[in-house]
Amino acid sequence: MRSRVLTILVLVLALLTPAVPAAAAADDLVDRLSAIPGLTIVSESAPAGYRFFVLTYRQPADHRHPGRGTYEQRLTLLHRSADAPVVLATSGYGLPATPTASRTEPTRLLDANQVSVEHRFFTPSRPAPADWRDLTIWQEATDEHRIVRALKTIYSGKWIQTGASKGGMTSVYHRRFYPHDVDGVVAYVAPNDVLNDLDGAYDRFFGTVADAACRGALDDLQREALKRRDRLVPRLEEQAAANGWTFTRTLGTADRSFEMTVLDAVWAFWQYRSVADCPAVPPATATDEELYAWIDEVAGWSFYTDQALEYYWPYYYQAATQLGWPSLRFDHLRGLRDYPGLYSAVSTLPRELRAPHNPLPMIDVDRWVRTAAPRMLFVYGQNDPWGAEPFTPSRHDSYAYVAPGANHGANISRLTPEDAAAATATLRRWAGVSAPAADAARVAPLPFDDMLPRRGVSGAPAAG
Repeated sequence: MRSRVLTILVLVLALLTPAVPAAAAADDLVDRLSAIPGLTIVSESAPAGYRFFVLTYRQPADHRHPGRGTYEQRLTLLHRSADAPVVLATSGYGLPATPTASRTEPTRLLDANQVSVEHRFFTPSRPAPADWRDLTIWQEATDEHRIVRALKTIYSGKWIQTGASKGGMTSVYHRRFYPHDVDGVVAYVAPNDVLNDLDGAYDRFFGTVADAACRGALDDLQREALKRRDRLVPRLEEQAAANGWTFTRTLGTADRSFEMTVLDAVWAFWQYRSVADCPAVPPATATDEELYAWIDEVAGWSFYTDQALEYYWPYYYQAATQLGWPSLRFDHLRGLRDYPGLYSAVSTLPRELRAPHNPLPMIDVDRWVRTAAPRMLFVYGQNDPWGAEPFTPSRHDSYAYVAPGANHGANISRLTPEDAAAATATLRRWAGVSAPAADAARVAPLPFDDMLPRRGVSGAPAAG
């Protein structure tokens, strides 16, 4: 009798107790995020199958002296499950002004959560006032180290870091200084300028890429554009006046900007285009309008202006002080260049940010990657100039692949079928994912994030 009464009471209590809504249960994630000191939830949205957060995390401006000020670093979190792996995506640049949910290739292959981090000193993730001496590869690696340590209180599974171009470089540097933070790295099209003054690899690339006919057409176009400087520079000045572009803070004059853009046009062609675009290169007999329009489409006359370059000063500062930059001989343009030392990272910086180059950090990173770095996977494009000086992986479960005919957008899917299968199997082994991850019906098709900024006033830098 007593057991029957207890049963009835339990049933009554169950009927009277309201069920906890799924959203309320899910808010455990909000509670756990909010409990992390220094972490702030800016916004949240819910694409099907996920939760997407825009966050800020308070970082020391100088990790060597934490008491000397802080800044708020932006990041995003694409949450699928606390039990799923986490992909740490480092763009090397800034996040979009209004971030939206997307997935990198490793996130798709692993059906993982994803944390995307804005690089320090890219606005708004910049200390105020900013001491640019704090913009180093170690300082940024330490930013990421603190983020990983904080979020591992929620995600205790496997972590994979990834990035493309400068973001790929950033992932390598993080791995160098904090090798136990993540379980593997997939670095896409990451340049490795070990010794800044020894850049013959870039000249060799431009002397061998594709076929002689395409290389010759591009060389001829550059020569012809510089020969017509007296007619094409006024066009640039007119376009600049119409759009409010200026040159005084960085390159100095429209003439210097013109030469820089012409020099960069062939690099931009191979970075973003392919052999299939060779027939569209204007011949030397092309009109001024045709030459000007082609260079604008490929390299962008707007890029080497104060307005476009300012956003990328953090990159150019790092290139000038630590990362290095490609130096080309331009032998085919002998006698046509008015500014022989123009093609460098320093030219794109205001005078107050110009600082000496220190080669030691890149020498150290290169040595470590070659000899000791564990579980690193590099992907390059065969026709990408940024791959002319690649990283060489160690023998510690690390690999390098080249996508045939690919440009700066090379990724695992563009490898040969055999290489793509091997790279995918390696990545899944590192992440502890045994079965192929397929999008389920619960998951909305999220945009693909190749982690590459786009060239233009609000687009990509000339550098990786």
